[in-house]
Amino acid sequence: MGDYLWDKSGEPDPDVERLELMLGRFQHRRPAPGFPPRLGFFDRVLTGLAMLPLPRVAAVAATAVLAITAWLLVRQTSPLQSGSTTAGATAGPAGPAWNVARLAGTPTIGTRRLADRGRLALGQTLLTDASSSAILNAGAVGEIQVDPGSRLRLLESRPGRQRLALDLGAIHAMIWAPPGQFVVDTPSAAAVDLGCAYTLRVDDKGDSLLVVTFGWVGFTLHGRESFIPEGAMCATRPGVGPGTPYFADAPPAFRAALEQLDFGPPAPEAAPARPQSGALDTVLANARPRDALTLWHLLARLDPSKRALVYDRLAAFVPPPTGVTRQGILSGDKPMRDLWWNALGLGDTSWWRMWERDWPER
Repeated sequence: MGDYLWDKSGEPDPDVERLELMLGRFQHRRPAPGFPPRLGFFDRVLTGLAMLPLPRVAAVAATAVLAITAWLLVRQTSPLQSGSTTAGATAGPAGPAWNVARLAGTPTIGTRRLADRGRLALGQTLLTDASSSAILNAGAVGEIQVDPGSRLRLLESRPGRQRLALDLGAIHAMIWAPPGQFVVDTPSAAAVDLGCAYTLRVDDKGDSLLVVTFGWVGFTLHGRESFIPEGAMCATRPGVGPGTPYFADAPPAFRAALEQLDFGPPAPEAAPARPQSGALDTVLANARPRDALTLWHLLARLDPSKRALVYDRLAAFVPPPTGVTRQGILSGDKPMRDLWWNALGLGDTSWWRMWERDWPER
């Protein structure tokens, strides 16, 4: 193999190249995102990650450092264990639970006010009013900041699956559990962690917006799925499910047209195709090569006649690889569509397909 592992010289090793392809998505290319000052834990972990040298092969080491550092920091804070308390903590019910610490104001768990620390057990609800906030942690899973005006419930807590429901408000999650094991339900979709940090907001109508700052998140509802990488975002609506992901720096006209395409009112009977066609024309006209993420998702969401327009635009940015045909894509061939994704430079679909077998049904 020579020195390929260290400086790319010598003969490439097929196993190393395969790992580079699969794990390249973990490479951190942007400055560490800014979290609120109270989240010292988030700042320490993400700042440390940004300082790591990250050649492509070192993505594996970077991921390991993140998980180990986070685990050690949580252990040093001596979080509450199931069925036990520590100094300054409020005793809670025994059994599976997330540890909760007050950040500001007076959050409540059920009917009990949280003076300092406590535990959110199965079936319980954490409420924060307009002047209160809290932080939750589970040492092997991750840490979540809950913003003011939020309602969060613990639905499931067992090895291999942690599931919460955000009914209202906003959370900032930093998760180091294995992919697919941490899920947050919203009124309009389930957010499935694929190793990430993200912000999730739910308004009083049940509309949600997810913004990914590190890693990946899957959004799913009744088989409708979106895969959202670092730097991208995705909205959901009750009765519709996840919209089409887009990068946060997408042009305003592109974003507005995409929202119309995803969630706009039905077209009038006299002109059933015009509103959607107009929105699609705007999306295609304003798309950049970077927006291949969005175009790829649209291939699965439009009828064949409109799918052909998306095919042509996506092919202009990323030529379909060997094994991908126009006829196959227009007919909705999912393996062929996944093969095209692998050519976008966003990673390999096999990574999330491996985990989605266990995704919750909504």
